[in-house]
Amino acid sequence: MDSLIGRMYAYEIAPHQVTPEKYNIPFQEISIPANDGGALYGWHIHASPNAPTIILLHGWSRNLSRTLPYIQTLHPMGYNLLAFDSRNHGSSSPMERPTVGTFAQDVVSAVKFLRQQGNTRPIGALGLSVGGGGVINAAGWDDQVRSVITVGAISHPKAVMKFEFRKRHIPGFLASFLFGYMRRQYGLDFESIAPVNNIRKSQAEFLLIHGEEDETVPVEQARALFEAGSPERTRLWIVPGKGHSNCHTHPQFLEKVGEFLEKTLYAVAG
Repeated sequence: MDSLIGRMYAYEIAPHQVTPEKYNIPFQEISIPANDGGALYGWHIHASPNAPTIILLHGWSRNLSRTLPYIQTLHPMGYNLLAFDSRNHGSSSPMERPTVGTFAQDVVSAVKFLRQQGNTRPIGALGLSVGGGGVINAAGWDDQVRSVITVGAISHPKAVMKFEFRKRHIPGFLASFLFGYMRRQYGLDFESIAPVNNIRKSQAEFLLIHGEEDETVPVEQARALFEAGSPERTRLWIVPGKGHSNCHTHPQFLEKVGEFLEKTLYAVAG
């Protein structure tokens, strides 16, 4: 069973090949202490000491270079930015069995790093896919994350796995058996790391962005997150004609993201 799980979720760990330098954006390479004693490789892009900071997180099997389109969008807006590789991704430390929960732990480590560096300004986060689920969880676990944008975020690890099983024509009862095995064997508590459960615990503001034609994480997962979140603090934008990885190319992306951050980060920054 362990080998089956390993084959299903194996991926190549690939370090970045491009940096912000390609786009003439100055950056500093940093090492963030992880909660297990490892280290997270990251980029710190400074704007102003008085500006809020936005943490950026890639998706499953990717690395921090996947956030470059968002760095290009956010840097001209005057935000400080911190992008990093989650554990067992890119140039960060290895670990066994990463999950959306470990992605979230790494976001919390990034928040701690910023505070230890003397950063007292508001903190936001932007996450992609599993990284989107990670920033939702982090906002539910650490109230210092004030503003959250997700693109193609997962709602629940079980929902992701069930969808993958259906695509591979694997019977549903095997999925249920697998969940039980992973809980017993690895101590995985899927409910505690499910973004759909943690979004309702958070006091952060949320903008959930999801491609209408997403075939990797179905748009139903975005709707589940929206319904679970606070009606006053949760916004949903289903992007017409876009899939899992290209929502940022929509003509309204810059405007919607800019307005959301202006209201939820700069407004509280004063």
